[in-house]
Amino acid sequence: MVVLRSIPDLAGVPGPVHLAIGVFDGVHAGHQAVIRTALGQPGGSSVVVTFDPHPARVLRPERAPLMLTSIRHKLLVFERLGVEYTLVLPFDEAFARTEAEDFAAELGRACRPLGSITVGDDWAFGHRARGTVALLRSLGLTVHAVPPVHVDGVAARSTGVREAVAAGDFGQAARLLGRPSTVLGTVVAGQQLGRRLGFPTANLALENEQLPPNGVYTVRARLGSDTVLGVANLGVRPSVENGEPTRRLEVHLLDFSRDIYGLEMEVEWVECLRPEQAFSSLEALTAQISRDVAMARQRLD
Repeated sequence: MVVLRSIPDLAGVPGPVHLAIGVFDGVHAGHQAVIRTALGQPGGSSVVVTFDPHPARVLRPERAPLMLTSIRHKLLVFERLGVEYTLVLPFDEAFARTEAEDFAAELGRACRPLGSITVGDDWAFGHRARGTVALLRSLGLTVHAVPPVHVDGVAARSTGVREAVAAGDFGQAARLLGRPSTVLGTVVAGQQLGRRLGFPTANLALENEQLPPNGVYTVRARLGSDTVLGVANLGVRPSVENGEPTRRLEVHLLDFSRDIYGLEMEVEWVECLRPEQAFSSLEALTAQISRDVAMARQRLD
């Protein structure tokens, strides 16, 4: 997948260019319907247009939600959907002041030519959110307005997915996402306590993602084309941390010993084994980890 970084880069995309535009946090079932509509347009090329960071983090940072997908994670999901081009537009205060007509005109000038624009039917853009489907059509553009996708009577929206993940309801999250609930992070060096206890863990550096409640989880970890079963601890490690509590995600990969520092790992939440708890000694902690691993093997099998 080719990643473009500015609107003028669209000039290099074979036309007519069909744009799917949105924030696409989570790339849930509704977002996928928008993207697939653009992908299905005849002739030319399709481009997904998204923004980084999430506009809410610029416009109302005090109320900005936790993200379902970092920009790296979003790009990975786009690629799996068969997207060939993605335009990532930096979102800042200056961009937020762009008038809707000016944004549409800039897209039109860059594409050779602009074939169509696909958005959710309630999407709004531009300064003071004046840009709507009606405005785009009034400018003479071909616009496909995609209605919300409902799953078991519930509209697939980022807020609903976020609530499901926060509650640890991975089944509902997956139904609304149209794919398993996952988080993407980079494997970084930790304190290697797990290794000393006989259960080495991969420590993931995350960004600002919505996570489930603290606890121990069965997971599937994806490293490139490889999928490895594992057991993950999400929490503040009350048995070994004495300073300011910092939430961490550590994954013990079953029957795996490769050096993966610096690699990206996508973790699929499968099931919660137990809440996080404190132990009176490292011996008690080690014994519980051993039971957790045995239970994870049984559940994942």
